[in-house]
Amino acid sequence: MKRTLFLGLFVLGFGGFLTAQEVAFEEYDLPNGLHVILHQENGAPVVTTSVMYHVGGKDRTEGRTGFAHFFEHLLFEGTKNIERGKWFEIVSSNGGRNNANTSQDRTYYYEVFPSNNLQLGLWMESERMLHPVIDQKGIDTQQEVVKEEKRLRYDNSPYGQFLAVLGKNLFEVHPYKDPNIGYMKDIDAATLEDVTAYNKKYYVPNNAVLVVAGDFQMEETKKMIEDYFGPIPRGADVVRNYPKETPITEQRVAKAYDANIQIPAIGLAYRTPGFKERDAYVLDMISTYLSDGRSSKLYKKMVDDQKQALQVGAFNIGQEDYGMYLVFALPVGETSLEVLQTEMEEEVTKVRDELISEKDYQKLQNKFENDFVNANSSVEGIANSLARYHMLYGDTNLINKEIDIYRSVTREEIKEVANKYLKPNQSVIINYLPGDKNEY
Repeated sequence: MKRTLFLGLFVLGFGGFLTAQEVAFEEYDLPNGLHVILHQENGAPVVTTSVMYHVGGKDRTEGRTGFAHFFEHLLFEGTKNIERGKWFEIVSSNGGRNNANTSQDRTYYYEVFPSNNLQLGLWMESERMLHPVIDQKGIDTQQEVVKEEKRLRYDNSPYGQFLAVLGKNLFEVHPYKDPNIGYMKDIDAATLEDVTAYNKKYYVPNNAVLVVAGDFQMEETKKMIEDYFGPIPRGADVVRNYPKETPITEQRVAKAYDANIQIPAIGLAYRTPGFKERDAYVLDMISTYLSDGRSSKLYKKMVDDQKQALQVGAFNIGQEDYGMYLVFALPVGETSLEVLQTEMEEEVTKVRDELISEKDYQKLQNKFENDFVNANSSVEGIANSLARYHMLYGDTNLINKEIDIYRSVTREEIKEVANKYLKPNQSVIINYLPGDKNEY
């Protein structure tokens, strides 16, 4: 799949913050701490079974980066009752599909089956939690898989290291300073003892949420959940105490090199609050105002009117502890990165110094209302949203009421938040240049 900087950052920065139409659900806890959320929708004979673990790239020790992503792969190896290498075969042969993904904050596994195979999905996820086979053969296999993915998607992909560069320059002590996928040397260094301890610590019911969404019968499903997940022992409570970053108070300038590109890029980067904070919602709106669509301020000015940029974008990249706000551009022709920086800073300054127009404000509100109406159009998407809102926000019903936060944001608040986080002295200027690759 062709991965451009624009598309990659769009997916990472915006892939999950919008809400859904009214979604009915029931939630409860098993005695072992597993949180269960059920969304019954019998309109189509399809059911999604998913488990989200509260473990991501930030959950590691120095010298052992990338463990959560490594586990995303490792926990497909097999279980006590699922033969090594047969996981995907079992799913596909029963009419299903499945996948997993890992962020800096969580790992998400899911299966989508015809509804008559719900029991199979529940059994497989309970097997993954209770009976994973973790041995040296699996570690050796998945080390090579992860290293190849890193080479393909990051090391040898144009602009593939941009997010790693962003994290490295916005964070000094918090684990967000390191890439989610980890470093090659750390992946190679993983031992059986390391991996076993990591599994015992994080892949436990009290650090997970199970979602069943789609065509099922409520009481029958609750009984199966109790049968399959109830016997799994509770783990020790996960305690996190990551170091806090000191504020950025003086503009920094950084350079990074990528041998895979011919066109340089420039980014204005800012450290922002975690996605649970109200200010993060306002920053979402500022991003949309600046660069969502051809009529947005940055696109119309720099791409259409002045023809200085090939691409331009503003993204509020949400994370649990801190966010990353990025305004970036790729030049056209002989346009210098300095010119792009000046033009982007001019538009950010306007948001800080002036109230956006009533017309633009109403356009923003209409955009978020439209997204709300159209979001969570699939049962699969609803399952993901329910898990995420419970685990990372602590409020499952945000799936229904998050739109009210956006509705309540005023023009004055947009100006205030821009002044709070998007000042030049709080920024890092990243010059991303053609040349020898850095090591990330």
